Amino acid sequence: MKPLTLGQHTFDWGTRTYVMGILNVTPDSFSGDGLLAQQAPPRAVEAALSQARAFVQAGADILDVGGESTRPGSEPVSAEAEKGRVLPVIRALSDELEAVISIDTYKAEVAEAALESGAHLVNDVWGLRADPTMATLVAARRAPIILMHNRSNPANAEVRERLGGRYIGVDYEDLLSDVKRELMESVALAHQAGIPDEHIILDPGIGFGKTVEQNLELVDRLGEIRALGYPVLLGPSRKSFIGYTLDLPPEERLEGTAAAVAVGIVRGADIVRVHDVTAMARVARMTDAIVRR
Repeated sequence: MKPLTLGQHTFDWGTRTYVMGILNVTPDSFSGDGLLAQQAPPRAVEAALSQARAFVQAGADILDVGGESTRPGSEPVSAEAEKGRVLPVIRALSDELEAVISIDTYKAEVAEAALESGAHLVNDVWGLRADPTMATLVAARRAPIILMHNRSNPANAEVRERLGGRYIGVDYEDLLSDVKRELMESVALAHQAGIPDEHIILDPGIGFGKTVEQNLELVDRLGEIRALGYPVLLGPSRKSFIGYTLDLPPEERLEGTAAAVAVGIVRGADIVRVHDVTAMARVARMTDAIVRR
């Protein structure tokens, strides 16, 4: 796999694990870290900037800015509302920090505005399937894209007060074969639009339309996703498969996240997307020291 260069940053896949810090500019994040939950938008920008500074100092390589919650049972927001949340944050981050910025959106309109405001890459949780104009936009802007596998369906969502949302009764003929096939269908959409292989990163979509057991299996068999020939992002942070396994609410899932991150790195993850950057950057460095000697 060719290295990916974004500005002054080069991602040399396989040499170390890169850390993506999550900046949720939302009022309703499942993990309780939504920056709009307790603050008005102008103050949320400063809160996001403060959090981003801490993330970069702790070892974050990428800052992932999102303006719409994707937790089971969440309500969609309009592109205008989403832009109103994320664009001031992206501009502030771009003005002050040199970190790579990704925009977490499946809407081309939001992605375009974010890229114009200083974002470097797009993190599409629907793998180019939700907005038919996303692939063309990303190709035209020559931006890298993270293609995530997603079978989320509200009909399969169950929400418990203490543990949050999870998916139940999600049927796959063969979990890994189905996930790999559907990821490669997203890759085909990217190729059709002219997005080159070196701009594609795959994400198996932990927590998105998978049961607890299916998520556990995906982490354990992540190497089969890596074998497709693209860099892999793993996003297990604080998710419900950890909560239901350990019977713990989101704020008590640090150790479970650390276990999933460490195993994911052993199985081939190139990027880990996390809330707790300080702790997980240390987990990544230690795991790298063991397995990437």
